[in-house]
Amino acid sequence: MNKTAIREIVNATGGKLLQGSPDAYITGVKHDSRECGEGDMFVAIVGSNQDGHKYIPDVVKKGCKTFLVSHTEGWRDQLASEEVQVILVEDTVFAMGELAKWYLSTLNVRRVAVTGSVGKTSVRDMIYYVLSEKYHCGRNLKNFNNDIGLPISIFHFDDTTEAAVLEMGMDNFGEIRRLSSIVRPEIGVITTIGVAHIEKLGSREGIFKAKMEITENILPKAEGGCLVYARDNEFLNGEKTKGDYQEISVGTDGRSKFIISNIDDFGLEGIEFTLEYQEQIRRIKLPVAGRHNAMNAGLAIAVGCALGVSIDEAEQGLAKADLTGRRLHKVSGRKLTVIDDTYNANPDSMKSALKVLEKSACAGHRVAILGDMFELGEESPRLHYSVGLFARGCNIDKLVAIGEEASEIARGAEGGPVEVHYFKTKEDYYREIDKITGEGDIVLVKGSRGMKMEDIVDREAEL
Repeated sequence: MNKTAIREIVNATGGKLLQGSPDAYITGVKHDSRECGEGDMFVAIVGSNQDGHKYIPDVVKKGCKTFLVSHTEGWRDQLASEEVQVILVEDTVFAMGELAKWYLSTLNVRRVAVTGSVGKTSVRDMIYYVLSEKYHCGRNLKNFNNDIGLPISIFHFDDTTEAAVLEMGMDNFGEIRRLSSIVRPEIGVITTIGVAHIEKLGSREGIFKAKMEITENILPKAEGGCLVYARDNEFLNGEKTKGDYQEISVGTDGRSKFIISNIDDFGLEGIEFTLEYQEQIRRIKLPVAGRHNAMNAGLAIAVGCALGVSIDEAEQGLAKADLTGRRLHKVSGRKLTVIDDTYNANPDSMKSALKVLEKSACAGHRVAILGDMFELGEESPRLHYSVGLFARGCNIDKLVAIGEEASEIARGAEGGPVEVHYFKTKEDYYREIDKITGEGDIVLVKGSRGMKMEDIVDREAEL
């Protein structure tokens, strides 16, 4: 973060300087008291379970001298003799977003915002690697994509940053509108319209409307504004997506500007696909597992081309891609191989992961261990059943379903060639683990974050 004066923070947040010097400055912003140190501003957040203000006295001892607060009760009297800056605002999370918006506007940086039901982190990472061939590029820290994590990520940029790729998550209306208002992207990207968060948004139409909030803050066409999307027949089709910006579509038909075809899937070894753009036909190699990543890579190439990156440079960047988190990550155990895809789950990503398992080389059995998928609302039983039905048609040997909702996955898979096992809890499965997986097997593990399926990855790798 560039040096930022206290007076600039007060102006950007609309806050009041309760004490301290407006001429002092910060060089970082933190919301985790454990990470704060000299030069940082600590943002005290009031959450559902705890109030960050109570940590202020401890943070002062670590050398932190600037605080963004929403109240003074219970802690300020302990700082009476301290030389600190205290900025009072109504809502520290909102104020932090306003500060991030102002701070980003001070940087000469190309801005890309990514959202979508499936694949947004992977697309964000691929765009990052593509743009890094031409620009000094920044992106979200880890999976920080909400109204706290996105601003915190922005504060890690400085004057050396030439391009920023920022992922935006959501589970309700208004959230993408808020996040995109902070970024004001030159390019907005929508990966897919799926069923994740349908419990709160009601329908895929609702999900589409929530994702399209990103377009409300894309720069106008006269200023280079552009919407890049994976073309589909229902929502992202050029009709429902129209606005005051250029549109660039990526798809598998001739109506798309970037056309993906002839995908060869080599399981964990990656994929190859054909890309057609402006009469160029290229064969692209991608060291990332999953057929679905051909479309993700196509989106990244499209963004790169829009920002002056050649396809040659984009291909070089994609060859270096290392995706964030536990996404189709190969783990070599003592006796078997695990495909760790435990970052999260929805029906589309479950099916994509099953195809990776099907295409991966294996000396023993191909085993899918699938947990509950959350936030599917009334559609949950049907969608879990659809995953089981899909698995029944895959070239795999065994399916293990774990969790309350996953019973429908097991039910959908029954009656076919796949050996099906169901367990209500992970602990129930552990008692049978030696009977189900063994020497030479390749094991896919996937489920929603709340299931903590990574515990199973660790168990399987120790076998």
